[in-house]
Amino acid sequence: MEQQNLPETDRLTKLDQYSREELIRQHDVMRGEIDRLVRELYELRQIKVTDEQIKLITEEQLRALNDSLYGASSERWKKPVSKPKEKAPAAPRIKKPSERYPNIPVREVPVTIDPLPWCDACGQQMSDSGMTEDSEQLTVIPKKFEILKTQRSIYRCSCQSCMKTAPVPPRILEGSAYSDEMILDVGLSKYCDLIPMERYAAMAGRQGLVDLPPNSLIDLTHHLAFFVQEVYRLIKAEVMKSRVLQADETPHRMLEGSSKKTWSLWGFSTPQCCYLECHDTRSGDVASEVMLKASCEVLLTDVYAGYNKATRVVNLERKKSQKCLIKNAYCNAHARRYFFKQRLHYPEANFYLEHYHQIYQLNDESKGKSPPEVLLIRDKMRPHFVAMKEQAEKELARYPKGNQYGKALNYFLGNNEGLTMFLTEPDVPLDNNAQERLLRSHVVGRKTWYGTHSEKGAETAAILFSIVETCKLNGVNPREYFPDLVQAILTRQKAFTPVQWKESRNENLNSLT
Repeated sequence: MEQQNLPETDRLTKLDQYSREELIRQHDVMRGEIDRLVRELYELRQIKVTDEQIKLITEEQLRALNDSLYGASSERWKKPVSKPKEKAPAAPRIKKPSERYPNIPVREVPVTIDPLPWCDACGQQMSDSGMTEDSEQLTVIPKKFEILKTQRSIYRCSCQSCMKTAPVPPRILEGSAYSDEMILDVGLSKYCDLIPMERYAAMAGRQGLVDLPPNSLIDLTHHLAFFVQEVYRLIKAEVMKSRVLQADETPHRMLEGSSKKTWSLWGFSTPQCCYLECHDTRSGDVASEVMLKASCEVLLTDVYAGYNKATRVVNLERKKSQKCLIKNAYCNAHARRYFFKQRLHYPEANFYLEHYHQIYQLNDESKGKSPPEVLLIRDKMRPHFVAMKEQAEKELARYPKGNQYGKALNYFLGNNEGLTMFLTEPDVPLDNNAQERLLRSHVVGRKTWYGTHSEKGAETAAILFSIVETCKLNGVNPREYFPDLVQAILTRQKAFTPVQWKESRNENLNSLT
């Protein structure tokens, strides 16, 4: 509308800023969107809804609202058919703490009797036998804050004309009142342990460090993110090279510092790497910009229109350069969830839950198998999808379009090709749960710190969450990885990702053995 009010000369000048190829691409995208809107308009005109159907839809919406407010959050499903209870196996022997945690150091505390005891039988004084009766307890040493005083030696010459001071050790933040260890502890407490800075300051106050300013701690996280951003770029490069890309997004609240209050945290991941970006929009343009630089051939997502738009935009560019087009695979957990939500009001949904139960059991068997073995196991899943599709096609006509169970059927049938793509692609997962789990820390964290106060804070969250979640994907302890990374950067060595750190550590362990 703003462009229509511009003078003709201004509109022409604005169009001249685009190249011919960009104008063609924008035209193709807009034409696809217009075609979709026209189709939906004709579908809506053909719908005839009776009063009974309106009442049914309203009741279903109320039930859905009640379930969302008061229903159980778990999606565990039990088969309706009752089975005899199996005899519980014998409880395993409880391990001692040193057996359960072999990497934890053991501190021995001798307990003696002084003076030596007397024998109850003969009355003589007893001697130490050298034997002990041992018991173990797991204990904790509380965090201790210290002031690190650096004393740099000053050297002088007998000629009295020259003095030299020992150089300042390299640090994350030169001249800061906080040490590197403190900066790492603050950053990982927030982005790994999800502790808000106000709570961190309160916890420190209870240990004697009173009046620690939370705003200063937040600034430390920004400096840490800037210091390790090279790793962030390396993770992005690894993600961009992957053949299969998983994507998801979640709301991110901007408290101040931006005209838009609702931002989105976008996640793109592989089995080994997690890359996050924070933007002030949920538009598919964000995914387009990422995928234009990616080498992926399959994009696994939920059925959000923004990803479909992004795929169309990227495929238009790939056609011009004759590159492989991107295919959309969809998450089966979302399809199953639609049926799960309706299981109490529509017993027919148990048919699909039973088949998905068998599918997920087969999926568990395929973990750790080679690609040919995975495909053999997934061939056993195919009859389940065929049976569900045939049943859904039979049932669909009995439910109006606004019906919640009908929506579940429509979702499964309308996206069946993307839901079953994994059957022929061994590196495509059954669902997108892995990517959704990578956003869970952010989702839990935003309930405690509510949001970020600046665009810089959003960038910090994207950088540090990306590195921490990549650590978790590879079974790497962030509190062991980050000190080694900081030391490498301070000594001007090449930065390394958690994947590279783990590989290097395994090589060192193998060389020692």
